[in-house]
Amino acid sequence: MLELKNITKSFGDRTIINKLSLTVKDGEILSIVGPSGAGKTTLLRCITGLEQVDSGDFLVDGKAFDPYTNRTNDSVIGVVFQNFELFPHLTVRQNITLAPTMVLKQSESEAKAAANKLLDRLNLGDHGEQYPYQLSGGQQQRVAIARALAMKPNVLCYDEPTSALDPNLRQEVEKLILGLKADGMTQIVVSHDLTFAENIADEMLHVEPNQTK
Repeated sequence: MLELKNITKSFGDRTIINKLSLTVKDGEILSIVGPSGAGKTTLLRCITGLEQVDSGDFLVDGKAFDPYTNRTNDSVIGVVFQNFELFPHLTVRQNITLAPTMVLKQSESEAKAAANKLLDRLNLGDHGEQYPYQLSGGQQQRVAIARALAMKPNVLCYDEPTSALDPNLRQEVEKLILGLKADGMTQIVVSHDLTFAENIADEMLHVEPNQTK
């Protein structure tokens, strides 16, 4: 379970997140929605440790946790970026195995075996030796999800998972996220697409400029 208590984040004299508290239960999906500029992505960046909060506390399973200073953060909170952020010079399999070998200290054989299982699970079993530019947007997204899952996170976060994809792929993304939920994965999804967010969510968080409700 992930808990945020009285989280505040400002940029200069503008308060983006003001004393926000929320709980994401194990195995559930929280959708964060709101207009552009309301702070959705800033909140996600704070949760994933890409931004440091000004005040407040994070707890994972009841224990204090600082995503900003935790050097092995990806093994606790994983993130799938809006533009996927795959390494273009690495194959699909290398993209997935890089962090587990460097951060989790897995052997190459162990990391490769785990990557192959993830690729098969996400219908990418035949694409391990391809490079990102050879894949469709939907396939690149699944590689990014596999890369995040390879770090065995407690929570998996997504920044606008449908924005870089053809609208026809939205239902496919829904099925994928709900499939991971069925496997017990706790997920946080930032989206501007209200219908998509409602379809996958157990809980909804609506954010507005300068306030959270």
